[in-house]
Amino acid sequence: MGVETEYGVTLPADPRADPIHLSGVVVRAYSSAAGPGGALPQGSGWDYADESPLRDARGHVMARALADSSQLTDVEDPTLANSVLSNGARLYVDHAHPEYSSPEVAGPLDAVRYDRAGEVVMDRAAHAAGELLGGGGTEGAGLRLYKNNVDGKGASYGTHDNYLLDRAVPFAQVVSGLVPFLVARPLLCGAGRVGLGTSSEVTGYQISARADYVETEVGLETTLRRPLVNSRDEPHATATKYRRLHLISGDATLADVGTLMKLGTTSLVLRLIETGRAPDLELAHPVSAVRTLSRDTTLRATILTRAGKKLRGVDILRAYLEAALRAYDPRTGDWEADEETALVLRHWTGLLDDLSEDPARAADRVDWVAKLGVLQAYRDRDGLAWDSPRLALVDIQYSDVDPARGLAQRLRRRGRLVPLVSEESAALACTQAPVDTRAWFRGECVRRFSGSVRAASWDSVVFHRRRRQVCRISLPEPLRGTRAETSGLFEAAQDVDQFLDSLDARTAALD
Repeated sequence: MGVETEYGVTLPADPRADPIHLSGVVVRAYSSAAGPGGALPQGSGWDYADESPLRDARGHVMARALADSSQLTDVEDPTLANSVLSNGARLYVDHAHPEYSSPEVAGPLDAVRYDRAGEVVMDRAAHAAGELLGGGGTEGAGLRLYKNNVDGKGASYGTHDNYLLDRAVPFAQVVSGLVPFLVARPLLCGAGRVGLGTSSEVTGYQISARADYVETEVGLETTLRRPLVNSRDEPHATATKYRRLHLISGDATLADVGTLMKLGTTSLVLRLIETGRAPDLELAHPVSAVRTLSRDTTLRATILTRAGKKLRGVDILRAYLEAALRAYDPRTGDWEADEETALVLRHWTGLLDDLSEDPARAADRVDWVAKLGVLQAYRDRDGLAWDSPRLALVDIQYSDVDPARGLAQRLRRRGRLVPLVSEESAALACTQAPVDTRAWFRGECVRRFSGSVRAASWDSVVFHRRRRQVCRISLPEPLRGTRAETSGLFEAAQDVDQFLDSLDARTAALD
């Protein structure tokens, strides 16, 4: 699993500054500051050979002539900045935003850790970019980055969570089992948002930042006609064995438990779906249901199933939780829960109990509740209505990645958001890759041989060799290329050519 996050970017000294240019400065500034052992230098690229953005999991390929330009992510744009980091992540410009795509990890706690590492990377990048732009970095007119999803003026940018699935499971089965869960999932991991409607044309507060931008149940697009379930069939792995589920309707989370819930519960639900154990729920109008649940912070609103039954969001989430608990029950189930799975189940159970009793009780674990508490304190103290510009500013400030400004960062430091990852662990994850996926191999290639890496992708690294030869190493198996498998090769090599010669001799290790 892994998370891609596009960050909001502003330069207060120049409100009209081109966000594409600013995003490029952010990426280049971080890559330069990180140095050759921390990031690929400018001039290295992304390997697009295995990209397939127009292949649809429903069994067809969209014609390029019919695709929106934003869908053509398999084409190199030399004007946009791109880098791969020593922790295995990708840092690049996606449309008009700097994006941090975390390395792929094998469990939800590492997903939280590397998502938090992205916040540290972006904070460092903002300061480095601010220096380049003459804003002083941390003061005055310095560039600012926000881990959020909307600008309050009609624009939305994504936070996408990704999961490896068994190709043998029919995509239609994935969709039918997952949609009801995704409709209700924001109750556990919504970011909260001031304003209703895509342009905040109605006053108020809602649970999910992305709810108003969901337009259809299933679809290939990501920047228009946004779906609950994205159908892009681009596995970044052995295509005959795996599919990658790419979900674009989630919110950018800053609360550790919220991130754990987003990744951990979805992973468990997908396992239920793969094994035919998901609850049999079919909603009458899932797209409108997303908005209905998002706009009711009391959690009493109900939505209709096709069978005519009325359910609250917590009822839907509890049905999935109970299915998971049955599967893991040592008396009746046949699944064994490891420590991380047990942690997810405990938080899932505790949060549903608290949200059902009084949503305010979840303020230390869920962003939308924590943010609502901060906003309500301002409203009570100063008599502010929901259309007050001050509340809109507080909403944005909650997501500022700068620890000196960001309200979520302050809540975390003061112990008002339950931590799952220490500051030290998140900082370490900025430079060290996960040890148990192929991200380790990618990250070590960047750390040791960045000057010889011509390009990289999720499933490849491309090297310059002697006499300007090019060598492409394929990594189609996400759980190969780990530290246990490859650290000896890295340690023994004096240079990149010796490393590649040794790797050639052990080709089977990464096939």
